[in-house]
Amino acid sequence: MTRRPVALALVHHPVLDRRGDRVTSAVTNLDLHDIARVARTYDFQRFYVVTPAQEQHRIVERIVAHWTRGFGADYNPHRGEALTLVETVSSLDEAIEQMRRSTGEEPLPILTGASREGISYEKCRALALEKPLIIVLGTGWGLDPSLFEQGWPVLSAVRGPQRYNHLSVRSAAAIIADRLFGC
Repeated sequence: MTRRPVALALVHHPVLDRRGDRVTSAVTNLDLHDIARVARTYDFQRFYVVTPAQEQHRIVERIVAHWTRGFGADYNPHRGEALTLVETVSSLDEAIEQMRRSTGEEPLPILTGASREGISYEKCRALALEKPLIIVLGTGWGLDPSLFEQGWPVLSAVRGPQRYNHLSVRSAAAIIADRLFGC
């Protein structure tokens, strides 16, 4: 059985800062490039960049245009191919709605967090056979608790052999993608 469409969503709002306050974090060039390449490598349908800040939308559009239509398209076509998966949206609800329209089915968000316990990667793979999924990653100090109150499944945290657990979102995205869909 073939998996249903799966997308990544990188949430910049609502997320927490180091004090635990709800904030909007800034989009970074490295996150766009690296997570888009992860999404392309592991055959994700879309990479949603979630931010309500319109100036951040314009930054994302400029970066994507440079690598898909500008000088970068000729300089590094592989990067441009990955960046065609990027879709900037103002909210996670908008990402869900866009995926619903593109697949004709209700997608299931799967939340992530460095300090969260939840479903296994095996269970998440099984869900991907049944329905479209959006793997939701948080920036800053993680997703705002209001997202966890939605009742969506949470993927078990990526953990190493030590207590230290503060990966970049780019690293976590790559590990999660490989654990879910690697060969």
